[in-house]
Amino acid sequence: MFAFTKFSLARQFLVISLIILVAGMLVIGAWVSQQIERSVLNRTAAITALYVDSFVSPHLQSLQDGDSLFPNELAKLDQLLSETALGQQIVSFKIWSSEGQILYNPAQEQIGRLYGVGDDLAEALGGNVTASLSDLGDPENEYERQSWDRLIETYAPVRATGSDKIIAVSEFYQLPDALSAEIQRAQLRSWFVVGVATLTMYILLASLVGRASNTILVQQEALEEKLSQVEELLTKNRKLNHKLRRAAGRTTALNERFLRRISADLHDGPGQDLALALMRIEPMAEYCANCAVNMPDLETQLDNIQIINNSVTSALKDLRAISVGLRLPELTHLSPEEVAQRAVRDYLRKTGQTVILKLEDVPVDAPVPIKITLYRVLQESLMNGFTHAGGADQSVWVRQANGSLVAEVSDTGRGFDEQMAGQDGHLGLVGMRERVELLSGTFVVVTAPGQGTRVSVTIPLESDREDFTMDADDEGRL
Repeated sequence: MFAFTKFSLARQFLVISLIILVAGMLVIGAWVSQQIERSVLNRTAAITALYVDSFVSPHLQSLQDGDSLFPNELAKLDQLLSETALGQQIVSFKIWSSEGQILYNPAQEQIGRLYGVGDDLAEALGGNVTASLSDLGDPENEYERQSWDRLIETYAPVRATGSDKIIAVSEFYQLPDALSAEIQRAQLRSWFVVGVATLTMYILLASLVGRASNTILVQQEALEEKLSQVEELLTKNRKLNHKLRRAAGRTTALNERFLRRISADLHDGPGQDLALALMRIEPMAEYCANCAVNMPDLETQLDNIQIINNSVTSALKDLRAISVGLRLPELTHLSPEEVAQRAVRDYLRKTGQTVILKLEDVPVDAPVPIKITLYRVLQESLMNGFTHAGGADQSVWVRQANGSLVAEVSDTGRGFDEQMAGQDGHLGLVGMRERVELLSGTFVVVTAPGQGTRVSVTIPLESDREDFTMDADDEGRL
């Protein structure tokens, strides 16, 4: 069975169809053979019955008035069997009464015996001629069994002259040799016809199936080739997508490193210069204040120095604020849960607002780009809610769902028209969306004027996580 299933569908179909056709041929051939045998027997029996009736019936007319034959009639029947051409066709015959009693038999001891009405005798009493190949196993065939093993047994009704009244039944026996040969020839011819027809059908069917199979094989090969090309393209696409995601994550990490370097440069460069200038201006202002009053423009110069001092102080303050805002806390060794807590804690320290933080099944770890994006989204969303909605009922919900990190920030502030977002020069939402989509995530804002705001972020968690840390070459290039 296992070997059969390894065949192609076309070959399996041909094998099964061959079995079905052969089985059908055997059934049809056997049925046709039986019909031929029955037809030949019936034809032979009918012809012989007419022949026998023409010889026997005139000697049985006395049965119209009695239930036995006269001695002279029995002698005539013996003479017919032994001295006429009838004996060449018939090897033995009996005359039956309607009660199943033998009225005549070449074996004198059989005459007068009552055997009852069998099926064939009953059918003959009904007016039909019946014939069959008999193995002579019935009790009334005791005489015939002594000389023969098998005979053609025929029952024919005997009618009264000039009427349809059945007065007896004649049973006669023929040798089966000639008839068997005729039946065998007819059966061989029928088997030959059935076999040729079956073989022709199988050859035509095999031809059609073979052509269809070849067409299917060609199409299958073409389909497999196309499928191989598609799989190759999908493999390349997966590799490119993986490289793109790695590049996106690395870009996020490099961007934060770049911002950190800018923050350090602002602090250590212009910040230090402004601090030094401020340190030098303050003593000069104090010194000039003690100068002689005979300098007519001293007051004006003092005002200028004060203006310079105030400007430098303001610039240094702004520069430090910018530097602090650009610099991201070290997140490499923090879990996503700790990153969310850090973002909320930094916001609370700056604003003094109250934020409800809900953490639910947060993953233990995540790639650095995802943690950076989580921190920036929470930072920007909370600050936007504070700036534009007064920080009303702010809440943060961070969880894991379907292999992704999900973060939601909501408030009950005044809301806004999302279609107008970004047109007023504020790029907070645009920046957050780009950060999230760069990591193949989704960014959704649900808001309307007077209905609060909900920012929802979903970022797939990488199964092959990679820590996008900076190496010496990256630091050197920045």
